[in-house]
Amino acid sequence: MGKPRALLLGKITHATKSWDALSEYAELVIPSSRSRSEFIEECKSGSLDGVVAAYRTFNSVDITGRFDEELVQVLPSSFKWLCHNGAGYDQIDTAACTARGILVSNVPSAADESTADTAIFLILGALRGLNTSMLALREGKWRGHPPPPLGHDPQEKILGILGMGGIGRNLKKKAEALGMTVIYHNRNRLSEEMSDGAEYVSFDELLSKSDVLSLNVPLNAHTRHIVSTKEFEKMKKGVVIVNTARGPVMDEDALVKALDSGMVWSVGLDVYEEEPKVHPGLVANPNVMLVPHMGTWSHETTKKMEEWTVGNVKAALEKGKLNNVVPEQADQVK
Repeated sequence: MGKPRALLLGKITHATKSWDALSEYAELVIPSSRSRSEFIEECKSGSLDGVVAAYRTFNSVDITGRFDEELVQVLPSSFKWLCHNGAGYDQIDTAACTARGILVSNVPSAADESTADTAIFLILGALRGLNTSMLALREGKWRGHPPPPLGHDPQEKILGILGMGGIGRNLKKKAEALGMTVIYHNRNRLSEEMSDGAEYVSFDELLSKSDVLSLNVPLNAHTRHIVSTKEFEKMKKGVVIVNTARGPVMDEDALVKALDSGMVWSVGLDVYEEEPKVHPGLVANPNVMLVPHMGTWSHETTKKMEEWTVGNVKAALEKGKLNNVVPEQADQVK
């Protein structure tokens, strides 16, 4: 009997040696397809038979499309483990994977520092209103004519964190170092040790009390457009909002209207509803800081995430189990 096969979906940049070392355990393969329809046909043709595990990147969605029920159903019968390089895994239908007996892993903590750093950058830039003058400077207009209104310091401001997972908790520590007071809302209240002094509040209280609101929730059916028109109406006038989670957790049409009305003073965004497209109302507004989904765009974090994901593939091949599975599948492992 030959070696099992491991499939690479996307590119590995920093952990190539670790990936190549997996050839001790498996035949390493890459798909020849370059579109979803081609990938489905490649699966149906039998050319990927024997694949037991796959390493996938966020950008591999350009090849396979979402890992939804249609795609899961055509995967080789040998397929058991899907190892995703990313903290968020909304591109994967975990229920469909579970129904097919496929376990899914993600990278739950390696991205915490880098993503929280990006959130701090956006918080400071949006609070201070720096984007307007940075644009003016590139146009040879110094701070702008007339200069922009004065911004705000983070000290003594209330930061509301929606979603106190690993990234949210990391952000809390960094924000407190800047003199901010942190409150949070989660689906479930954290232990005293986990919350580390942050006050737990209801969702409505989070909206009404926050000077700055940071969105750190995963994208799912419950969080899609969790912030929209009625939520903006409950916020302080002049609130600052930062989103480093997923674009669709906030209704961009409603956000543009809230910005135009002055209800929201400034926004810092790393993610968008229809990436790589950005709402024209956001692009046109100089009070919006825009970053093109670069929350983990660093050598150190990219390497950590790649090594973590390769480690999951190795564990699957060597031990027959993943080092970690996504929360929805926690009851599937012993």
